[in-house]
Amino acid sequence: PFWKNSTQAAHRAFQRNMVWGVVQNFKAALKYRGGWRGLFEHMYTNGDYPFKMGTYIGCDAAGNRYYENRVDYPFGQHRWVEPGDIHNFDSSSISPLVARLDDFLNDVPPSQEDEYFAAASAQIQDSCRSNAPDKHNVGHQEELFNFLHLHNQSQVRSRGYGIGNPVVGLPPGAKDSYYTQPGSPYNDASTTPAPMIGDLDEGKGGGRPYKSDKWAERLRTPEEKEAIAKENEDEAQKALEAYKLAQQQRIAMMRKRGGGTVVG
Repeated sequence: PFWKNSTQAAHRAFQRNMVWGVVQNFKAALKYRGGWRGLFEHMYTNGDYPFKMGTYIGCDAAGNRYYENRVDYPFGQHRWVEPGDIHNFDSSSISPLVARLDDFLNDVPPSQEDEYFAAASAQIQDSCRSNAPDKHNVGHQEELFNFLHLHNQSQVRSRGYGIGNPVVGLPPGAKDSYYTQPGSPYNDASTTPAPMIGDLDEGKGGGRPYKSDKWAERLRTPEEKEAIAKENEDEAQKALEAYKLAQQQRIAMMRKRGGGTVVG
């Protein structure tokens, strides 16, 4: 039938156009990314298809690159970031200045903020005279210091005891940088080191200090524990013998004094 042939022809045309669209998108992406290496890196990091292309906004200290395309993508997808460290990307490495742009809180990148504020301030009509020193509400900003371009230090922590964290470059034995609340046992300012009450090797110059009797029990060797148990047993036996002797002496004194009938 005519309608069946028309449907098959339309389907074949759609398949040809779809394949041709994939080829064209690959060609445009190869040119935009500078070759196969750049394209494979984009596929490895972002994983978007069709491959995203847009206007290069800028790059931060961590090597993260920022793009924008308001023509081909809907709102909410028209800004994106491509990581500088493609293997260990951390979202906290994105600068707060640029994060406001990616979160659609700012209309312009940080490099254009001064011009944007100047142009916006020129359109403001003051209703009364103002002696405020600033013309916008950005205010004072302290100089930012971070570790490995991570603006959130929560990830700068050891992955295990004595091994550090090679992902963020934290050497073994270095102190973790994540925030701890006052009163936390992990907060050095809120903890008081327990004093040592003794040393098992005090006669030998020290070497096994302990904070409590239970701590000392864990430090003792099996031979020391056995010797202490035997000593306690001997002391208990001596105490029992002393008690029996005292009983015998008491009974003898009572009989000698004639203090009444004594059984036993």
